[in-house]
Amino acid sequence: MGKLAHDHTAEDCVELVPIFKNLSQTDIETVATLVTHHHYKSGEYIFSAGDTADSLTIVAHGQAKVFQMAANGKEQMLRILQTGDFDGEATLFANSEHGSFAQALMDTSVCQISQKDFQTLMQTAPELAVNMVNALGRRIVQLEQQTTEVTTSSVESRLANYLLETSAGLNEEVFTLPLKKKDIATYLGTTPETISRKLTSLTEQGLIQKITNNKFKILDADRLMMID
Repeated sequence: MGKLAHDHTAEDCVELVPIFKNLSQTDIETVATLVTHHHYKSGEYIFSAGDTADSLTIVAHGQAKVFQMAANGKEQMLRILQTGDFDGEATLFANSEHGSFAQALMDTSVCQISQKDFQTLMQTAPELAVNMVNALGRRIVQLEQQTTEVTTSSVESRLANYLLETSAGLNEEVFTLPLKKKDIATYLGTTPETISRKLTSLTEQGLIQKITNNKFKILDADRLMMID
């Protein structure tokens, strides 16, 4: 996953998105001219269900949860967007509506590229348009390969990465988890009980310190990064 400093540039944002990654530096700089920057405070919505989905959104710094509302009014977690993640690749090419909500879990900066600006650029820069088609072809091949691969990282490794990302996003060594354990479990593909056990294990290994039930301190970031 790509990482960005607080002083990210438009080019940094563009290079995080797989369909742009193999473009030339000149093409990346051209696409970067379309980028707009937005800042959201913790709790603010980046987009809501029913909104027109007409922009690619790239998280330059921070963290947001993407969720749907069930018929009984409860939130159903879908995924977490962290620094370097993006949402809405397909919106650059087709009109749609957001079927979910994205809510900032901390102060979050995003870069956006609108479909209208992107389509106009494609029409005025034929060479770039051809490069984009080739990049999309490579992206489809990559996605097909990914569907046949089983993730090899352990739950403990994914949890360690989540704790590091959250600490970095909040810029705090001592931090309160912005999500409930059941939502973290959904994001990491496990159960709340496993999350509790793994947090206890990481504490016993001296990698983190448990301050309260949902407040932790990173003690050894290097060893957390090494978990596989």
